[in-house]
Amino acid sequence: MTKEADEITISYEEDGILLVKELDKEILSKGAWTTILFRYQKWDKTKGEFSKDMFTIRRYQKLKGEYIPKSKFNISSSEQAEKIIATLQKWVKAAS
Repeated sequence: MTKEADEITISYEEDGILLVKELDKEILSKGAWTTILFRYQKWDKTKGEFSKDMFTIRRYQKLKGEYIPKSKFNISSSEQAEKIIATLQKWVKAAS
């Protein structure tokens, strides 16, 4: 666990092998509740290579000075990401 939002990562290593490689992140909100959008790749053991880019939105709550993971939403494909982007752009435009 971490004390600073900037230090939060989804990179994950097991037995010296990087299984989840964080490529980028954008902190969407900071505070007692922090929301971060991550771009990452997962190691595919059968192919011996990393997957195509994947995306996830994660929420963390700061308790006793530490960020605790509370929820996540994995975006299942680039197509789903594009639909989310298009819908949000439409809604934001309509609201302004």
